[in-house]
This record gives sequence, structure tokens and C-alpha cells, in this order.
Amino acid sequence: MRTSSNPVFRNLPKQQGGGYATFGSATAGASQAATFGQHPGTQADPYTTQPAQRAMTIDDVVTKTGITLGVLSVTAIISYFLVSGNPGLAIPFVIGGGLIGFGLVMFATFGRKMDNKAIVLAYAAAEGVFLGALSLMFTDVSFGGVGGSALIGQAILGTFGVFFGMLIVYKTGAIRVTPRLTRMIVGALIGVVVLMLGNLVASFFMDGGFGLRDGGPIAIIFSLVCIGIAAFSFLLDFDQADQLIRAQAPEKAAWGVALGLTITLVWLYVEILRLLSYFQND
Repeated sequence: MRTSSNPVFRNLPKQQGGGYATFGSATAGASQAATFGQHPGTQADPYTTQPAQRAMTIDDVVTKTGITLGVLSVTAIISYFLVSGNPGLAIPFVIGGGLIGFGLVMFATFGRKMDNKAIVLAYAAAEGVFLGALSLMFTDVSFGGVGGSALIGQAILGTFGVFFGMLIVYKTGAIRVTPRLTRMIVGALIGVVVLMLGNLVASFFMDGGFGLRDGGPIAIIFSLVCIGIAAFSFLLDFDQADQLIRAQAPEKAAWGVALGLTITLVWLYVEILRLLSYFQND
């Protein structure tokens, strides 16, 4: 099974042989549920038989991703209006929401709890607080922003335009997900993260750091590169979700897929919003 650039998908628990947990193997199936105290050749007691988990379907992925994005959207709207009424909340919301969201992703990834519904929805709520405040800071003149709510609408349309565009590309097979493509995207993602961290450290010692976020030509190119990497990451995420479905992963694994897709969507939205703000400043 190919690995995704998204650590959430990459760390979903898999068994040897390609299945997910006890699925996708010769012993998987609803008719082979485990029983307590049952000896070979004896009839299963319906009161002691554990119910088999239903296999994940594309409908599960769509539904749970929709719920996750719904929670994120509601909290983002609430955060936006709270900050617009009290600008002093902007920095705490951005830093607090961002750190909590990052912490939940790390906990879910390394604790192998990506399919935990509570963690996924808590992440969505934290990122909603983060995005609502950050969107206002990018677009409201009181924070030095430009464009207003129209710019936010453009960023949202751009984000979902890229998402559905890459979904069409994946479903039509226009670009096939291969191990080589996976390595290229993962390598590019690591490089971008290193550059971001380097620019952050450099900004402590020189104005604007390396110029990756100052709105100049280099910043525009960097944002375009980030948007491109995020877009191609969707291909890997779609492919990984597809493989989980074929491996008959349990239904709750769809929460992990929803988490992974939401992480990429959040990153893509922030980069598109940032890029649009650069052009508004010109």
C-alpha cells in the first residue's frame, strides 16, 4: 500500500497483508465474528457473539468529512464575529486554536487515534477558532488586512475548486498515483516545512526573514508552490482512502480520512487566502 504525504493517513493501523486491523484478510467478514468461550465445531451463541464491524464505504467518508467541515465552519463563523466585536481576541484565538489543533493532530497521529470521533471534531472546532480569527486579520483594515469578507469568499471558492478539480483528476486517472509521485510530493512537503521554519527563525533576527511571507515576488512564488503541493497531496489522500475502502477498513476509519482531508483543506485555504491578500496589497 502506498503511503500518503498526510501523516494521519500514513499512520492508520494496518495489518500485515494489506488489510486494516482484521479486515482485508481471509479471516475477515461479518460471518466470522469472534466469540467468547467457543470451541471449534460448536455453534455460536447469539448472546455471546460480538457484532462484526461494518466495512467503510465512500458514503461514510463523505458523511463524516461533511460533519467535520460543518463543525469547522460553524466555529469559524462564531470566531470571526467574536473577533470582529472584540479585536483583542484575535491573537489568543489564532495562537490558541492553532496550537490546540496541532496538538490534537500529533496526539491522534502518534497515539493511533485518528479514527476517534471526539478528537476529530475537537480538532475541527479548534481549527475553526483559528481560521475565523486569522481570516479577519488577513482581511480587516483594523489589522492591516485588505479585501474584507469578499476575499474570504474567494479563498473558500478557490479551496473547494482545487479540491474538486483534483478529485476529478484522480477519478479520471489523468494523473496516476505512483510510488515515484508519492516520494516527490513527500519530499516537496518536507522541503516547504523546513523553509517555513527557517523563515520563522530568520524573522526573529531580520525584518521579513527570507522574504517568504512579506508579500513580495518571492512570497507569491512560495505561496503558489505551497498551493501546488497541497493540491497534489489530495491525490495521495484520495488514493489512500480508496485503498482503505478496498481493504474493507471498519466504518469508523472514515473519521481518520475526514481528519486527513480537513488538514489539507485548512492548509490550502490559508495559502490561497494569503496569496489573494498579496494581490490586494499591490
